Amino acid sequence: MDPKIKIRGVNFFYHKHQVLKNINMDFPERQITAIIGPSGCGKSTLLRALNRMNDIVSGARLEGAVLLDNENIYSPNLDVVNLRKRVGMVFQQPNPFPKSIFDNVAFGPRMLGTTAQSRLDEVVEKSLRQAALWDEVKDNLHKSGLALSGGQQQRLCIARVLAIEPEVILMDEPCSALDPVSTMRIEELMQELKQNYTIAIVTHNMQQAARSSDWTGFLLTGDLVEYGRTGEIFSRPRDKRTEDYITGRFG
Repeated sequence: MDPKIKIRGVNFFYHKHQVLKNINMDFPERQITAIIGPSGCGKSTLLRALNRMNDIVSGARLEGAVLLDNENIYSPNLDVVNLRKRVGMVFQQPNPFPKSIFDNVAFGPRMLGTTAQSRLDEVVEKSLRQAALWDEVKDNLHKSGLALSGGQQQRLCIARVLAIEPEVILMDEPCSALDPVSTMRIEELMQELKQNYTIAIVTHNMQQAARSSDWTGFLLTGDLVEYGRTGEIFSRPRDKRTEDYITGRFG
């Protein structure tokens, strides 16, 4: 099976500063791919390149190709709004809108033209169930999303992404602001979601990458040092720099 996303010969610049250098990497369909590496190595830039979130940054420029189902998402005539519907993003800090739980989840479908209340009810319940949050909030859908705990807020943000029915979910350190119990819930949720979605996650947490992902790419100063099956990366790394990083000798 062809990978869902393929990165081919990608160089990325902020003005004259090169952040990514000749990256070639695959994101297999309905698998979890982790991107690891020390701070400032280009992990988040690489993740954000997968749905053109970097477009909003002044001076950002990409060379090479990012292929989603073999279509280059950097083609001039590509519909970026549709791309971000297909490739949703969950950020490091939970960021619910200052709206009710219901309106947070219904926001995307409403923006895309869904107006029927019965359909919105259906989408909100389905998305909250998929995000393992429904049982905790079903009697309080009118309450503000900001009233939830940090872990619940992050699952609400995941439900908000799921409501637009993406094919790919990008997660930029989704557990870094969470306690260990909430982190475990998100990791369990990722395993459930990969039955239907392709997931890419940036994480500083080596244990999380080893536990949760099927594939791992190790970035260092903008270079993809090593990419492969997670079990092999963590047990038999081919590059000494990878071994040094995952064993805590640097980074």
